[in-house]
Amino acid sequence: MSFDLGKISETLVTGKVDDLKTLTGQALETDIKPGDILNQGLLPGMDTVSQRWKAGDMFMPEVLRCAKAMGGAMEVLRPHLSESELGNAGTIVIGTVAGDLHDIGKDLAAMMFEGAGYNVINIGIDQPNEAFVKAVKEHKPNVLGMSALLTTTMPRMGEVINSLKEAGIRDQVAVILGGAPVTEEFAKEIGADLYAPNAGSAVEITKEYLESKV
Repeated sequence: MSFDLGKISETLVTGKVDDLKTLTGQALETDIKPGDILNQGLLPGMDTVSQRWKAGDMFMPEVLRCAKAMGGAMEVLRPHLSESELGNAGTIVIGTVAGDLHDIGKDLAAMMFEGAGYNVINIGIDQPNEAFVKAVKEHKPNVLGMSALLTTTMPRMGEVINSLKEAGIRDQVAVILGGAPVTEEFAKEIGADLYAPNAGSAVEITKEYLESKV
């Protein structure tokens, strides 16, 4: 039975959650490998979403729908993927710092990273410094992502970086920052490695950084 993986990409870009789940299930019933469904269907779709968002051709509500559709498809596909097929782009721990309860941007970034093939550990909102340190020790990620949407919680990002230094693991992980009030200057000032103005660019910036370190 032949199956057009392009339909999966197209359906993801339109943000049709239920339709994408159905198509993913149908693809699994054919002789197509689960890894191919991810790499030739879902990931190209998410790449298109990211590029359209960066170009201003998509807006946040549309991107959120696409990310939700990607999440639903991954629920269907994940049990069929081997460890080598899932998250082979690297591992990222991501969370919102203590005192900040905002999660939309963080969750969108997490979905975009997962859609790009990363193994994502989302530790949630309002996370104390120790939680970030614990997650880095436990999961040994390539990247640690921190988000803040309040100017009053931005200093927590620097505290986390200092906690990583105190734990002796700062040099083991790249740190990327994001959030509306965060700037590239602030990221450099507190010793972060990377800054991303939005979720779509975070994936691209991280990918380029990791590839430069190989």
